[in-house]
Amino acid sequence: MKFRRMSTISLDPRLNLQAIKNPPNQHGVVLEEIEGLLRVHKDGNIERPPIIPSVPSTLALPHGVTAKDVVIDKFTNLWARIYVPSHPGNLPVLVYFHGGGFCVGSAAWSCYHDFLANLACKASCVIISVNYRLAPENRLPAAYDDGFKTLMWVKQQAMSEPSEQRWWLSRCSLSSLFIVGDSAGANIAYNVTTQLVSRDPSSLRPLSLKGTILIQPFFGGEARTWSEKYATQPPTSALTLSNSDVYWRLALPLGANKDHPWCNPLANGVTKLRDLRLPAIMVCISELDILKDRNLEVGNALSSLGKRVETTMYKGVGHAFQVMQNSQLSYSRTQDLISHIKAFINQ
Repeated sequence: MKFRRMSTISLDPRLNLQAIKNPPNQHGVVLEEIEGLLRVHKDGNIERPPIIPSVPSTLALPHGVTAKDVVIDKFTNLWARIYVPSHPGNLPVLVYFHGGGFCVGSAAWSCYHDFLANLACKASCVIISVNYRLAPENRLPAAYDDGFKTLMWVKQQAMSEPSEQRWWLSRCSLSSLFIVGDSAGANIAYNVTTQLVSRDPSSLRPLSLKGTILIQPFFGGEARTWSEKYATQPPTSALTLSNSDVYWRLALPLGANKDHPWCNPLANGVTKLRDLRLPAIMVCISELDILKDRNLEVGNALSSLGKRVETTMYKGVGHAFQVMQNSQLSYSRTQDLISHIKAFINQ
């Protein structure tokens, strides 16, 4: 199989320095920083250096895939990029949330554009990639609210069938809706799912939630797991423990710690999860990820409560391998991931 490098990304802060360097002390003291991605200044200014390019919806799409950006809420600048393959029949619908620690990332980032366009093509599904509000300007639950609002928007479009949305609506199987995300996006997918299933099941009609896919879900907790403490991370890792702590400090409500249930769904024990009418859940875990143990704990806890959980471990790769695409192995594992997602949404 020929290796195709899709949007190879390096988070090595030594690279791209010329492109992201700012005049010294332009905004004074830096309170929090994710090197190369985010600076939060004491004066309130927030910088997100463009280390990963944003690309238009029409760029380099696989054969037969159409993609367009649609506005969901112009007042909060909530929008989505929708990918539709030309495959016959009505297709499963994936509402997808990108990663980035709740603080960075975009549905227009080249790495997500490439990954999701290929996922739509190879897994034969319609994908609605949500560009939600970011912290710290909009702390949680803003991203969850945007996720829920997106689902209600999809429901409204399905009920009213406006002509301008027919290009994607006409391809959807409304009874096969999946909520999906990676990293922080998987945390959003989980929390939007739990919010959704705690309501009247009819609240989504004519949509029907068939499953939730959590790719390396970004959960945390005050007590460190073994993989958080000891997992060996390369210097270009997409998620280090120190960066994880920064993201949580910036994303959680002020005064909350990492045992807040939005961060640690097991902090209050598993009994509160027992009564949730969760759909089938797929948990995708990276062997070299600091989140590996926490992902296993959440999957095992849900399974112990009788929930339908499929857990898959991807050997030899780290956090966000499917969008980093920086080795032959990560490319191969990404094809495995796409195959597993295709099987899950067509059960």
